[in-house]
This record gives sequence, structure tokens and C-alpha cells, in this order.
Amino acid sequence: MTSADEDVTISVCPDGPLLVRGSVAVVDGAGRQISSRPRICALCRCGRTARPPFCDGTHKRRRRTDRRIDIGPPKNEGSD
Repeated sequence: MTSADEDVTISVCPDGPLLVRGSVAVVDGAGRQISSRPRICALCRCGRTARPPFCDGTHKRRRRTDRRIDIGPPKNEGSD
């Protein structure tokens, strides 16, 4: 299985980050690649990390209640 065929999953950790498993490239709002993580990365949901967009564990010092957020349908790469 090549990295292009690898499944990518995103898991919501209760009171914690989003865990992204699989080969992914993280890009900023301008489309510049921030990081390429081959296996797993934790994306911050609390907004208090010192390493945005990655989690640094700051959420452990803050109580959070998970809420459901509608993010809409998946964006298909290359379809315009």
C-alpha cells in the first residue's frame, strides 16, 4: 500500500486534541505546508497551544466540554 492509498482517520479525544492518523500534510491558510506527518499528529482544539496548530498538552490544565460542530461535507481535492 502506498502512502497515497493509506486511509486517514481523525479521532476526537474527549477533552483533548484531534488525532490524525495516516499520511497527511498540514497546510496553513495560504496553502503553505507547515508539516508532513507520516503516522499521527495531534491538532489542538482548545486554542491555547504554544505550537499551533499542534497540541502541546495545554488542554490538560483547562476544563473543556466537547460539543458537536457541523463542519460540512468533505472537500474533494482537485475538483473545482
